[in-house]
Amino acid sequence: MGKLLDRIFGTYSEKEIKKIIPMVDAIEALADEMGRKTDEELKEYTNIFKKRIKEGQDLDDILVEAFAVCREASTRVLHMTPYRVQLIGGIVLHQGRIAEMKTGEGKTLVATLPVYLNALSGRGVHVVTVNDYLAKRDSEWMGKLYNFLGLSVGLIAYGMTKQEKQDAYNSDITYCTNNELGFDYLRDNMVTQKEDLVQRELAFAIVDEVDSILVDEARTPLIISGAGEESSPLYKAADFFARGLKKKVIIEEDSGGKIQRIMDLAAQEEDEYAEDKPDYIVDEKNRTASLTPKGVDKAEKYFNVESLTSYENTTLLHHINNAIKARSLMQKDVDYIVKDNQIIIIDEFTGRMMFGRRYSEGLHQAIEAKENVKVERENKTLATITFQNYFRMYKKLSGMTGTALTEEEEFIEIYKLDVIVIPTNRPVIREDFPDIVYKTVPAKLKAIVDDIYECSQRQQPVLIGTISIEKSEELSLLLKRRGIKHEVLNAKYHEREAEIVAQAGKPGSVTIATNMAGRGTDIVLGGNAAFMAMQKLKKEIFDEEVLLQADSFNETDNQEVLRARELYTKYESEFKKDIEKDKQFVIEKGGLYILATERHESRRIDNQLRGRSGRQGDPGASRFYLSVEDDLMRLFAQDRLSNMMDMLKVPDDVPIEAKMITNTIETAQRRIESINFQRRKTVIQYDDVMNAQRNLIYEQRRQVLDGRDMKMSYLKMLESILERFTEDYCSSQKSSEWNLLAMEERLNELFPSRYNPLTKDTDLNSYNKESFYTYLYKYFEEKYLEKEEELGFELMREIERMILLRMVDMHWMDHIDAMDQLRSGIGLRAIGQKDPVLEYKFEGYTMFETMTNSIQEDALLRIFSISKQTEVEKPESKVNIITTSHGSDEEVRKSPKVVNQKPGRNDPCSCGSGKKYKKCCGA
Repeated sequence: MGKLLDRIFGTYSEKEIKKIIPMVDAIEALADEMGRKTDEELKEYTNIFKKRIKEGQDLDDILVEAFAVCREASTRVLHMTPYRVQLIGGIVLHQGRIAEMKTGEGKTLVATLPVYLNALSGRGVHVVTVNDYLAKRDSEWMGKLYNFLGLSVGLIAYGMTKQEKQDAYNSDITYCTNNELGFDYLRDNMVTQKEDLVQRELAFAIVDEVDSILVDEARTPLIISGAGEESSPLYKAADFFARGLKKKVIIEEDSGGKIQRIMDLAAQEEDEYAEDKPDYIVDEKNRTASLTPKGVDKAEKYFNVESLTSYENTTLLHHINNAIKARSLMQKDVDYIVKDNQIIIIDEFTGRMMFGRRYSEGLHQAIEAKENVKVERENKTLATITFQNYFRMYKKLSGMTGTALTEEEEFIEIYKLDVIVIPTNRPVIREDFPDIVYKTVPAKLKAIVDDIYECSQRQQPVLIGTISIEKSEELSLLLKRRGIKHEVLNAKYHEREAEIVAQAGKPGSVTIATNMAGRGTDIVLGGNAAFMAMQKLKKEIFDEEVLLQADSFNETDNQEVLRARELYTKYESEFKKDIEKDKQFVIEKGGLYILATERHESRRIDNQLRGRSGRQGDPGASRFYLSVEDDLMRLFAQDRLSNMMDMLKVPDDVPIEAKMITNTIETAQRRIESINFQRRKTVIQYDDVMNAQRNLIYEQRRQVLDGRDMKMSYLKMLESILERFTEDYCSSQKSSEWNLLAMEERLNELFPSRYNPLTKDTDLNSYNKESFYTYLYKYFEEKYLEKEEELGFELMREIERMILLRMVDMHWMDHIDAMDQLRSGIGLRAIGQKDPVLEYKFEGYTMFETMTNSIQEDALLRIFSISKQTEVEKPESKVNIITTSHGSDEEVRKSPKVVNQKPGRNDPCSCGSGKKYKKCCGA
């Protein structure tokens, strides 16, 4: 019904584009006028636009002219003139929306138009890419255009100094990756001096491959973590124990369903501990592993504990659960690889190695124990944020990708971003064949190899998509046996990615790839002349710096650079002649053929793979080969398809090609997408609680960094604490009913013993509850002012600032850990018919209140304990940041590690309280 209405009335995108067309016409109408301008006249427009903005015009008022200027400058500098559809895409991005543009439609160039326009405001524009390579490439490539127009361009990359980052963020346009952006935000909220901040306000971001960053990585919290305790020997012991256990694998949609029923039945049977019974159950669909009663009994005997499920054995149970999960659900060469005696996580969406990332909550250590590599120490979370909440902080956000429409509901609900499908510059003539389904994997693989062999014989280039390293290497072995020359592109050979992708469109090329296959780069039919020219130039033994200068727009007198530039132009021209012949040959053979060996869980990933072919009106074809034994089919559609094939009496080696089967598969994919969307929504519901708390804490820190006078804040803390004390211990109006003993004990904990407002001379009978509070407040306010006089005004302000920062950071870190622990067990509340998210909100609020009370009390304790003889360390002297990272199996996380230099438990506390460390900050 929906598709019928779209045909009659037009799609949402078509209606929105219709509103944009008059602006596009106006931009193109200025083409001749702009073409007559000299370079200097064109460059001067930047200053004219900035002046008009200062005089009160907004960006929409100058959009048409600014786009026309940028379009003409692009023609002159980059030798590329944006098409009409690219102008439409640029306007959509400026409006703060998502532009869906097919592969090869020039999204990188599209972004220059809104980037130039928005950079004129002087508030900064962030162009966010998925990896360092693309950020560097685009900043250098498009930077030529921005520099020509008088705008500064910065690049944020891993390992830069504070000054380099500050310069990059203060540029008009900053190219960066999502990870570095998020980490810089978290680090900025851990600094103790304003001059150490690197980021400025988050004004406008254009996110390239927006679906990858805002959807695929939505459950990827960024984490800055500090060194925790030494790695426990329990990881090795639990792994050794798990090796000997017997598992049972099930497929169940409801995580609480079948597993629980199996356990309940087992508990009722007399032979639940029989040899043939499993020790643990693995649910592949929900990726969970749980011990059975037999497994629990085995563990209790093995580790010599009375009750594995008792509170004191929580840690042991956690290690065992991680060990069985590592052994049953985490697969080598699928989820991770072992490289240089380290466990390197593989991104399930791109197939890339995620260096420095670690699974959280001990899972990474469990995998290290399983693979017999060094088990690294555990980490403590110091700061964390999800990409969802980070990117929602931008005043304006937009994105571009080849595939976003399937996730439109999520973009609207989570980010308030609608998706506009931009028409292609030339019609897509790629032929997408129906799926072919075999009964078994071996039959499918034989058919795939036969198809590839036929393509290689007729010299048609083929790109074969696989879902894991393991599957790519398995197919590579079969092609070698058949004598088919090919390239393999996966996380193990990522260094050659650019070279392999550049040649993937040449006649007869066969390329096996995981999902990383050239995302962000085009597979050009016939080959890539520019890449081949640069490769040849590198063989001429030119200095790397010379090549960088030769590839830049800057004028130079350097003869070596000029020679390199001249040779590059010559080589590119030579290669283009040969490539043009190869391109025509490949077009005659049908263009690039995409052969996929499995369907992905997400239709979007399948569409990305298809989109590698048929760019800019080129011919092409795509086909998915499937088997009933594939993971997706096995988990979500096996019964239905198996029954259908059995009913039709289909032999193993005979394929079925039917629309009904394709529809069944797409239904299964929609179900998985819906499940994953609900999981991401749950993540953000939980993180929204932390986000509100994080914003309050970071706002307080920023006020301190901005040099705001903290004296009134301390006096308000004093007010708040004494109000709580009088409420707790003096609830009655009669002083005879007050619990003064408890009150005195609390005051002694909070203030040094020399401050005692409750002496034997204090006449309590003359006070009621309110006047007693006033007496206490006046007493301690006077002592506070005496402290200020003793230390001096300037020193007192600096001490207030440093102590508050330290207390906020110390308690916030502990609070993050406490909230993590709360969240890990809150799901069990559902058994008692309670909403876990609501319970998390209520308890989280109470815990946050407790934390803020502790911050107030500890800050006042330290301020009253300070004397002229006390050495006050600056907070940064306690922290040494080293970059590393970690994450969970579904929420891969990144993090710098922080090592704290702690005093011994019986040493005097460095805060100056006069107490032992164990009774003060170390309590």
